[in-house]
Amino acid sequence: MEVTQVLFNAQSIDGTVRKNAEESLKQFQEQNLPGFLLSLSGELANEEKPVETRKLAGLVLKNALDAKEQHRKFELVQRWLSLDGNAKSQIKACLLTTLTSPVSDARSTASQVIAKVAGIELPHKQWPELIGSLLSNVHQLPAQAKQATLETLGYLCEEVSPDVIDQDQVNKILTAVVQGMSSSEGNTDVRLAATRALYNALGFAQANFSNDMERDYIMRVVCEATLSPEVRIRQAAFECLVSISSTYYEKLAPYIQDIFNITAKAVREDEEPVALQAIEFWSSICDEEIDILEEYGGDFTGDSDIPCFYFIKQALPALVPMLLETLLKQEEDQDQDEGAWNIAMAGGTCLGLVARTVGDDIVPLVVPFIEENISKPDWRQREAATYAFGSILEGPSPEKLIPLVNVALTFMLSALTKDPNSHVKDTTAWTLGRIFEFLHGSVVDSPIISQANCQQIITVLLQSMKDTPNVAEKACGALYFLAQGYEEMGPSSPLTPFFQEIVQSLLTVTHREDASESRLRTAAYETLNEVVRCSTDETAPLVLQLVPVIMMELHNTLEGQKLSSDEREKQSELQGLLCGCLQVIIQKLGASEPTKYVFMQYADQIMGLFLRVFACRSATVHEEAMLAIGALAYATGADFAKYMPEFYRYLEMGLQNFEEYQVCAVTVGVVGDISRALEEKIVPYCDGIMTQLLKNLSSNQLHRSVKPPIFSCFGDIALAVGEYFEKYLMWAMSALQSAAELSTHIAGDDELVEYTNSLRNGILEAYSGIFQGFKNSPKTQLLIPYAPHILQFLDGIYMEKDMDDVVMKTAIGVLGDLADTLGSHAGSMIQQSVSSKDFLNECLSSEDLMIKESAEWAKLAISRAISV
Repeated sequence: MEVTQVLFNAQSIDGTVRKNAEESLKQFQEQNLPGFLLSLSGELANEEKPVETRKLAGLVLKNALDAKEQHRKFELVQRWLSLDGNAKSQIKACLLTTLTSPVSDARSTASQVIAKVAGIELPHKQWPELIGSLLSNVHQLPAQAKQATLETLGYLCEEVSPDVIDQDQVNKILTAVVQGMSSSEGNTDVRLAATRALYNALGFAQANFSNDMERDYIMRVVCEATLSPEVRIRQAAFECLVSISSTYYEKLAPYIQDIFNITAKAVREDEEPVALQAIEFWSSICDEEIDILEEYGGDFTGDSDIPCFYFIKQALPALVPMLLETLLKQEEDQDQDEGAWNIAMAGGTCLGLVARTVGDDIVPLVVPFIEENISKPDWRQREAATYAFGSILEGPSPEKLIPLVNVALTFMLSALTKDPNSHVKDTTAWTLGRIFEFLHGSVVDSPIISQANCQQIITVLLQSMKDTPNVAEKACGALYFLAQGYEEMGPSSPLTPFFQEIVQSLLTVTHREDASESRLRTAAYETLNEVVRCSTDETAPLVLQLVPVIMMELHNTLEGQKLSSDEREKQSELQGLLCGCLQVIIQKLGASEPTKYVFMQYADQIMGLFLRVFACRSATVHEEAMLAIGALAYATGADFAKYMPEFYRYLEMGLQNFEEYQVCAVTVGVVGDISRALEEKIVPYCDGIMTQLLKNLSSNQLHRSVKPPIFSCFGDIALAVGEYFEKYLMWAMSALQSAAELSTHIAGDDELVEYTNSLRNGILEAYSGIFQGFKNSPKTQLLIPYAPHILQFLDGIYMEKDMDDVVMKTAIGVLGDLADTLGSHAGSMIQQSVSSKDFLNECLSSEDLMIKESAEWAKLAISRAISV
C-alpha cells in the first residue's frame, strides 16, 4: 500500500475518499504497528515527498504516542515501549534527520514527535544519547537545523519532568538556549526558537537561578531580548519574564527596577501582543503577593517559605498612572465580542489585582483620575473613569470606599439610563454590580442602599434590561448581587415589594429575540435563581406561582419539532437553565412546611418532565436535571419511592456515564440524596446501585474526581439501610481499605493535596455512615475486625499533618462513631492507638467551632466506651 497516496486521500475534500483513507490508516496501525510507524517516519523524513503528506505523517505519528485521556495515553506508552528495539532505532533516526530538512513544516512536526518519544523513553532511562546529539546540532549550521533543534529542546522540556534530566545536562541545555537567545545571534528564527525554548526550560533552572552569576546572565539575556527589533521575540521574552515572576518571585529584587522601566516602555509604546505581556508581568506579581499575604496574613515569621517583597507597594506611584493610561485605549466593539482581550481590559484587570494587593493605598491614586474624566465629552474618558472605579472596589476597606460610592451611586444610575454611549453603559452596569457585590450586605456596617434609593436602583436596572444584550446582561448581573446582599438580612427584604416586577422583567428578558447574544439568557436565569434563593417567606406565594410558568417553558422545549443541530444545542442549553431554575424553586419551597405542602401538587408533573428531559441525549441537561431530581427527592422524602421504578434506569445510565464524568459525579450525589429521602425504601435498588458503584471504583477509565463522592455515597446508603448493608460490607470495606492506603502516601503539588483531602473525606464519610447505620443492631460485631485498620488510617493522616479543616472534622467524627457504635470493643483499641489522644486534644482546642463540637461529642463517646 502506497502510504503517500493514503495520506493525500486523508486530506481530500471528498468525504468518502477521506473516510476510506482514514479507515486504511487505522487498519494498518492495528495490523502492523511497527510497519505503520516506520512508514510514517520514513514519509516524514523523505525530501522527495510532498509537504502536506509529510506533515500529516508526523501528526499521525504524534497521535500514536500520546492522547488526552489518561487510560488511552497509558496504552499508547506501553505499546511504544514494547516495540522491537530495531524498529524504534530506525524511527528515531528518521526523526533526527528530519530536523535538518529545508522544509519548515517537516522540521517543526519532527520536533514535536521527538519530544513525545523523549517523554516516554527518558523516564525509563532509554535514549540516553538524545540530548547529546541534539546539543551537537545546535553548534552546526545551517541556521534552520539550529532553529529546529532549539524548538525540539523547548518541546522536550515541556514533556519531561525536571527530575528526569541530570543537572549537568540541564546546564548544557540552558547554555545552548541562552546563547541562541543572545543579541549576537544573527538569525531571527533561531533567536525566536531559543526564547520560546527558555520559556519551557525555566522549570529546570532551579539550581541556576540560585547561583547569582548564572541568574544575572539569564536575566540579562531575557531583558535584552525584550528590546529585539522582531515583535515575536519581544513577546516571547516578556512571556519568559511573566513565567520567571511566578516561578522565581523571591529572586527578583535586584532586577525589579529595570523590569519596571522595560515594561513601562512596552506598555506605552510597543505593539499590543507585547504590551499585553508587559502588563501580565505585573498582574503575575500581584497574584504572588496576594497569595503570600493571604497565607501569612502579613506577619512573616520563620515559617513562611517566601517573604513578601512588597514590589507592588513600592511601584505604586509609577505603576498606577501607567495602568490608568491603558484604560483609555479601548476598542470600538470590545463589548460585543465575548473573547475580546485588549490593552484596556488587561490594564483594568491588573488595576483590580493591584487594589487587592495594596488595599486602601490605591484609592488616593485613582480618585483624581475618576474625577477628572467621569464627565468628559469623549466617551473613552467617561468609560475609562468608570472602569477604574469598578476595578478598585475589591481590596480597599469599606470605610475607605463607601463615602466615594455614596457620591457616585446617583451619578452612575443616571449614566446607566442617559449616557449616549453603549460602552459607558456596559461598564457602568458592571461597576454597579461590583458595588453591590463588595459593599452591600451583611459584611458592611453602613448600608449604601436605603429605602430612598432602593426604588430608583431597581427601576434603573429593570429599564436597562431592555437595553442592548451586553448592557442588559451586566444589569442582570448587578441585580444578582443586589439580591444576594439581602440574603442574610432577616425576615423582610427591601426587594419584597418589587419581587413580582423583578421576576416578570427577568422572564421577559429570557424571551428576547437576541437573548442568546452576550450570554444574556443565561444571566437572566442565573439572576432569577438568585432572586428566588434570597427571597423571604413573604414572597413564597409568588414563588409558587412561578412553578407552572417554568414547567410550561420546559414542556415547550420538549415538544418534538425537527431541529437543526445548532438549534438543538440552543434548546439543550435552555432545558439546562430551566431545570436549574426548577431546582432552586424546589429547594426554596421545600425548605418550609406550608409551602412544601402546596408545592407537592406539582411534584408528579415535574418528575414527569424531568424523565422526558432524560430521553433527550445531552450531557449538560442531564447534569442539571439530576441535580433538580436530587432537590425533589429531598423535598418529597419517602414519597419519592413512587418515582423510582421509572427513574431507576436513568440513574443507572448516569452512574455508567464515564465519558461525561461530571454527569456521573452528580448522579452519585443524587444517589446520596435519594438514600437520605427513602431510607429503607431504597433497599430494592441497592444491589444494582452498589454493584455499579463498586464497578466504577475499580475502573481506570473513570475520572478520579468521581471516586471521593462514591465513597461518601457508601456512607449515605449504609445510613439509609442500616444492618441490611451487611451483604455489601466485605466489598465496600475492602475498597475503602485500599483507597485509604493509597491516600496516606501521596506527596505532590497543591492540586494533588486537594484531591487527597477530598478522597480522605469521602472515605471517612463512608466509615461514618457505615458505623452509624449499624449502631444498636445485633450485627455491630461484624465491624470489629475493621476497627484496627480504621484507627491506623486515622493515625496515618494525623501524622502527615496536611489535612484540611473538613477532613479534620470528619476524622474526629469517625473516631467518635467508632467508640459510639463498638463501645468497649473500641475503647481499648482507641487507648492503644498512637495518636488518638493528641488528635482529640488538638481538635478540642480548635478555633473552628464545627471541629470543636465534633471533638466534644467524640470525647464523650470515647470516655463512655473506655469506662464500660
